[in-house]
Amino acid sequence: MRPLTCVIIDDEPLALDLLAGYCEQVPGLELKGQFHDALVALAFVQDHPVDIVFVDIHMPRITGLQLVQLLPKPGPHVIFTTAYNQYAVQSYELSAVDYLLKPIGFDRFLQAVNKVRTQTQAAATPLPAAAPPAEAAALPAAPDAMFVKNEHRLQRVAFDDILYIEGMKEYLMIYTEGSKILTLQSFRRVEEVLPPERFARIHKSYIVALNRIEHVERGKVQVAGRLLPIGDTYRDSFNALIKAQNLL
Repeated sequence: MRPLTCVIIDDEPLALDLLAGYCEQVPGLELKGQFHDALVALAFVQDHPVDIVFVDIHMPRITGLQLVQLLPKPGPHVIFTTAYNQYAVQSYELSAVDYLLKPIGFDRFLQAVNKVRTQTQAAATPLPAAAPPAEAAALPAAPDAMFVKNEHRLQRVAFDDILYIEGMKEYLMIYTEGSKILTLQSFRRVEEVLPPERFARIHKSYIVALNRIEHVERGKVQVAGRLLPIGDTYRDSFNALIKAQNLL
């Protein structure tokens, strides 16, 4: 069997060093690159195909979930490496091979690599058609709403109803069809809950629902008749995301 090739993508230097060290200990696993910038990593993988991408979820400019949607098809095997467990369902919807929770032990890392090796060997040896395996049970349904603090209650906000979200110092204003909801909440927490394939951070003060964008012009997007600025920090990742979703 030829060696498996891989790249590591994580904005934390210690995480990069740890996983690079693990790669060196696994026979038949060849590290081709390690990146703290997701867009630089994406460009590398597009030009230099690899077998495995180890990718963190929370990174600046573009999340790991968004990056995976931009990978070439057919693409590499994806193994998520993250400190957050709430994205497991979304990761498997993206056909990830495994989901490693930090801190990652070497035995768990090796288990994930062996999953890829098994899948690679199986793909090289076609099998007769068979019934789906018993473990292919239906995954839990992805959430369709979030709860936010509004005055003295928790209010349910359906993702389908959200137009955009505006940051107002320590508060957020959630704009929906026909209403506005003011909540004491951080952008980071909301980004953890919102489905990354449906929402995008376009500015330090704005998150927009991709299916609510009316048009894009001169560094701005229009949502519900209002022009919202696209910040320089978010421009490249936003353009890549909407192109990948055929929104341009």
